[in-house]
Formats: sequence, structure tokens, C-alpha cells
Amino acid sequence: MKTRTVWFVFVVTSICFISSVNAQSTKEYEIVVSDLSNPWGFTFLPDASMLITEKSGKLIHFKNGKKTMIRHMPKVYVRGQGGLMDIELHPNYKNNGWIYFSYASKDKGQKGGNTTIMRAKIKNNQLVHRELLYKALPNTTKGQHFGSRIAFDKKGYLYFSVGDRGNRDVNPQDVTRDCGKIYRLHDDGKIPKDNPFVTIKNAKKAIYSYGHRNPQGMEINPFTGEIWTHEHGPRGGDEVNIIIKGKNYGWPKISFGINYSGTKFTNKTALPGMEQPLHYWDPSIAPSGMAFVSSNKYPTWKGHLFIGSLKFRYLVNCTLKNGKIIKEEKLLEGLGRIRSIEQGLDGFMYVGVENLGIIRLNPPE
Repeated sequence: MKTRTVWFVFVVTSICFISSVNAQSTKEYEIVVSDLSNPWGFTFLPDASMLITEKSGKLIHFKNGKKTMIRHMPKVYVRGQGGLMDIELHPNYKNNGWIYFSYASKDKGQKGGNTTIMRAKIKNNQLVHRELLYKALPNTTKGQHFGSRIAFDKKGYLYFSVGDRGNRDVNPQDVTRDCGKIYRLHDDGKIPKDNPFVTIKNAKKAIYSYGHRNPQGMEINPFTGEIWTHEHGPRGGDEVNIIIKGKNYGWPKISFGINYSGTKFTNKTALPGMEQPLHYWDPSIAPSGMAFVSSNKYPTWKGHLFIGSLKFRYLVNCTLKNGKIIKEEKLLEGLGRIRSIEQGLDGFMYVGVENLGIIRLNPPE
């Protein structure tokens, strides 16, 4: 009888604990789109439906609780960190219908792949008018550091990131080579005449800044118009940066990180002519996704910056003051690897969580 009593108490206690966890979870967020593996990017159409990229190569239109697969997608090179990645609408999407997305692609007869930017339109649930805007070269079979986020500034310029593709000591500091860079194009893929390296012999004319490792977050600050990015460091040294035309962000000449083995690849954290990060993490959090809170739905968080952590599986709520990160708060702890973040047309913050889906964050009480 005593054993039964103990077992009864254990079961009741367990049920109460599980109920408490579930109540806390639903209080903090609501699942909007379920059963997603790796929602690398998503964006909202004017009717509040969503376009969602799955890293595996699927583009999903989610509307009224139903997922529809978009057909006639380009062939995606899925390897390591590469696949179908970010997606954004043209600022004038209502009139022109252009969507922009980044993905890893290979070329016929060549091994490996690299980051690619394409624009297209959607008609009858398939891509039409596909236009290849940029393909980073050379292709490589390495599976790391594809980037790749997309953003439009207030003037309509298209920005995107490409990681160093694992070629640390060659690509990032050389403007005649792709990779380890932030790029700027016109919306149709043409090179702006005032890009910083257009007059440099053999330079990649689309480059806007260089010396980057693997930027997986990029957003235009809605309050200042600045281009904010974050990027993965090695072991330590994840960074937040404000991108300035033509500037060198130092990788791998300067860093607050070390090799994964524990050895150093540089003893410098600063050098003349190289930008310092606005903020860095040590240990690394493996940041992905980025969004500013500009909505009145979250009065106590308005003006904050949200960044996802893949490594520690939480959402970083950054308090900003005078353009600096002065405080961090952990949200959604243990929910899963935070991959993507967007503010919806309804003013709510939405978060893509690997092996879960897309959730809507409830305002704090």
C-alpha cells in the first residue's frame, strides 16, 4: 500500500509539473505554423499570409492554416549550412510582385556550390520570371559559412551577406574575391555606380564591406536607417556590427575568438583601419536571425533588438541605449534552435524555431 501511495504522489506531481510547463509555454508564445524542420527565413505578404523557406529547398506559402508548396524552384545545393536560405519582398511588392531569396547553388559540370541571389514572381503557386542577380564564386564543396541574409534599405538598395565559405585566410580580406562580404545591388541586380570598390582593378564591384566571417543576421534599423548585422565568430567572438560603406570588419586579422581547438589564430583584437564590433559574445551564442521591435504591441520592448541563439536555444532580447547593447534578457529558453525572426504586419514578433515551426511571441504581462 505504501508503494502505491508513493507512486500516486509521483504521478500527480509529474502531471502538475507538465501542466505548469505547458501553461508557461502557451503564455509566452503561440505556435502559428507547425511541423517545420528548418525555417531559415520567412516574410509576410500584404494579405498577412507567409512565405517560408525550408533549408532543404522548399518554399512554402502559408495561408489560412494551409501550406502550399511553390513549384518551379531553382535547384538548391544542400550541403552543411547551405540550402534555401533567406527571403524578402521588394519594398514595392504590391505593385511589382518581386520576391528575393538566397540559396546555395552549383554549376553544371562543377563540384560544390556557393551563395546565390535570385528574384522571381509567384503565379499559380509557382515561380515565374526567375532572374539570377548574383552568384558568389568560386564553388566549393565545403559546407560552412554561406551567410546569407537579405535586406532592403530605405532607398531601395538590396543588401545581402555571403560568409567566408571556410576559406578564412584568403577570402575575407581580398576584395577581388567573393565571400566574407556584405554586398549591395540595385533591385534589378545592377551594380550601383557609387559602390566603394567599383574603381578598384579586378575588385568584385558589388562588395559594400568586407572582413566578415559568417553573417546570418541583417536588418535595417527602423529608427536610424543603419544596416545592422551579426556574424558567427569561431570559438568566441560572435559580433554585432553596424555596416559602413567600404569598411573592413577585420576577420580574421582581428577577433575576440580563438580556434575551436583552443589555439589562437591571431593575438589582435584591434588594428588600424579595421572596425570594432558594436557588441560581441564570448562564449559564442551562434546567432541567427535578427529583428528590431518597433511595434506598440510590446510597450516595454519597443526599440529593443531580438537575436536568435542556435547554440543555447533562446531568443536574446537586447536593450539598446545610444546605439549600444546595454542589457540582454533570455526569452523562450530551451524551446529550440532559433533560426529566424520577423516583425509581422500585425505588429507581433514571429520566431522560426528548428524542428518546431513559427511562433508568435506574446507581449509580457
